[in-house]
Amino acid sequence: MWVEILCGLVVYNIFRRFFFGDAEVPDVDAGSSDLFFAVADRLEKIYGGKAYVGLRIPDPDTSSRQHIDVVLVNKREVMVVAVRNFSGFVVVGDGGNWVCTKDKKHKPETFPDPVLETARQVEILQSYLELRGVSLPKGSLIGKVILPNPNCRPAYSITFQPEVVSFDKWVGLKSEEKLGISSWIKDVFRGSKGKGQDDWYQKLHFVLNTAPMWDRIEFNGNRNLLGEFIEFKGNSEDMQALRNVNRSKVAQFIIQKPSLFGLGRSRLNILFSPRDVRGNAPSALEWNEIAVKPSTEFLFQPLNSNKPSKFKLSNVASVSLSA
Repeated sequence: MWVEILCGLVVYNIFRRFFFGDAEVPDVDAGSSDLFFAVADRLEKIYGGKAYVGLRIPDPDTSSRQHIDVVLVNKREVMVVAVRNFSGFVVVGDGGNWVCTKDKKHKPETFPDPVLETARQVEILQSYLELRGVSLPKGSLIGKVILPNPNCRPAYSITFQPEVVSFDKWVGLKSEEKLGISSWIKDVFRGSKGKGQDDWYQKLHFVLNTAPMWDRIEFNGNRNLLGEFIEFKGNSEDMQALRNVNRSKVAQFIIQKPSLFGLGRSRLNILFSPRDVRGNAPSALEWNEIAVKPSTEFLFQPLNSNKPSKFKLSNVASVSLSA
């Protein structure tokens, strides 16, 4: 009997791998991306509002795009958040840089001062919002540096800075009393009625929702990976079917895996909808569907990686593409 059970498990795994691909997230470092989303999720739960992860805001001074880990927007504040997953002792070194020492076996690592980096990101974001017609009162856009790793032991010269949220402070954060629309939003209107405030608030969300950001892979199990989608890889038939699934036309595509015991169905269904420049969610009638082989792959260059990686569509739940 045990032989039959073992044979059954082997056959099951063969079928599962054929139809679904590997269940685990591929061997790529998704740690920082997952951490960004985890921090964003907790900030939303504590303070309300909406968090935007992985923005790439144009910086006119460098003619490049400035990566911002998280931007939290609610009716009390706009917060630019830098997430640093430091582990070990962290002190301020020469030139104001932060020096992190894990243990005696590892050499100290030096990082640019995250507080200064975040202050610069605040300036860049404020300029970008003004360029798109959203002006914020002075001082209403703030920056924070969150150190969520329990093994991070920053020096007092770091923790005393009001912009820094150490692990102890991070785990102790509690939801603030909600007092309605804060003075900084009211200052925008100087006595305007509520509808004008709501319209302005919606415009702020629209601008951030349509701002440049990293592409995003979502795996099963609530795992995420930020980076840049490059192209599909597959046979000529599948590539022809996928010709309209590109960032100029599509904001997101969803992969539907075949049922394990669905006879005759050995292809993946790809659901996608036309990109809406207004940022609205597509209706059920706008979704299109194509079918490709489970072996179809795509190239994706993860954030902070020097080279692209290959991913099977069968390993992925969805892919979001920035405009």
